[in-house]
Amino acid sequence: MEFPSNLKYTKDHEWVRVEAGTGVVGITEYAQGELGDVVFVELPAVGTKLQQGKQFGTIEAVKTVSDLFAPVSGEVVEINETLKDSPEVVNKEPYEGGWMIKVRMADASEVNTLLDAAKYGEMVGH
Repeated sequence: MEFPSNLKYTKDHEWVRVEAGTGVVGITEYAQGELGDVVFVELPAVGTKLQQGKQFGTIEAVKTVSDLFAPVSGEVVEINETLKDSPEVVNKEPYEGGWMIKVRMADASEVNTLLDAAKYGEMVGH
């Protein structure tokens, strides 16, 4: 199981990759494995304001529906349109093509409150 070291992680299994003040957000390989086959992803509209730790959408798999929680506060500047027609990309590429939203971060220091790859791996037992 892979937990890239350039990402920061939440205890709710989301990740964020910071790119020039923007946070790219998705779910971890561990999370997609626990969910099973993803069949639908509900994401917020561009312009939606997010608060760190608050729900921003849902992900539906064959066996369950789970809430998605924002790893950082800010404004949604882009959503991954591919997931509307091909939600299974989350299963195949959780860290690349399966990203969900891009957020213009309100406070970049929030990233420092998240788990690094080693701590996230410990939390999930890997």
